[in-house]
Amino acid sequence: MKQLRVSVLVGLFAVAGILSWAGARLWDSVGTLPRVPVAAPIVLAVIAVVLAATAFSLRARLRAQRERRPGAKGVDPLLAARAVVFGQASALVAALVAGMYGGVGVFLLIDGLDVAVRRDQAIYAGASVLAGACVVAAAFFLERVCKLPEDDDENGGTTAKAA
Repeated sequence: MKQLRVSVLVGLFAVAGILSWAGARLWDSVGTLPRVPVAAPIVLAVIAVVLAATAFSLRARLRAQRERRPGAKGVDPLLAARAVVFGQASALVAALVAGMYGGVGVFLLIDGLDVAVRRDQAIYAGASVLAGACVVAAAFFLERVCKLPEDDDENGGTTAKAA
């Protein structure tokens, strides 16, 4: 499994932001603008909390297992792998969604915030970008928690010692 790369997430964010800014401009020329739902930052924040709680739970269980505490509950490797995949998928979607709302927010800021409805939409878009960044941060933390320690030898222990 490959690790998340910041460059991929930034690229997704930028492309989605540019496309949604252009789409919002085009849509506004027709006379309306798609609304930023109030639930968007709330859903992203809930996903960030779930990822962070999973990471803290797994970290505590792995620490207890590593310290060989009596009664320590081990971590199933498949569970850890699923958690990492969930975190990676959430980070990719959050980067895309945050870029989309970021583009709409930039359009609203450039176009003007003299109307209360547009000001509210810009606030919701900004909160969505912030919550998306929290999802990405929680996904990186989860990935770091579940990362296996590096092997000392480069061939995975298959080299024969010279006599």
